[in-house]
Amino acid sequence: MCVAIPALIESIDGHLAEVEIGGITRQANLQLCPQAKVGDYVIIHTGYAINILDQEEARETLKLLEAITRLAVEEEG
Repeated sequence: MCVAIPALIESIDGHLAEVEIGGITRQANLQLCPQAKVGDYVIIHTGYAINILDQEEARETLKLLEAITRLAVEEEG
């Protein structure tokens, strides 16, 4: 099973983008999504953007991931 998460593109330099994921900025390769632009949400897997997401879908996915994290923390606490 693979895990891919939504990230917001903040800037682009050639094939590399600075993306924001949960307040953390990382680099992602855009070679598989050359049409992606600043402001788009992309799905990131192993450092590569593999698909562009609709903003609503990205936000809903991020909400679900946050809920899962909260539940996991509550169970540990």
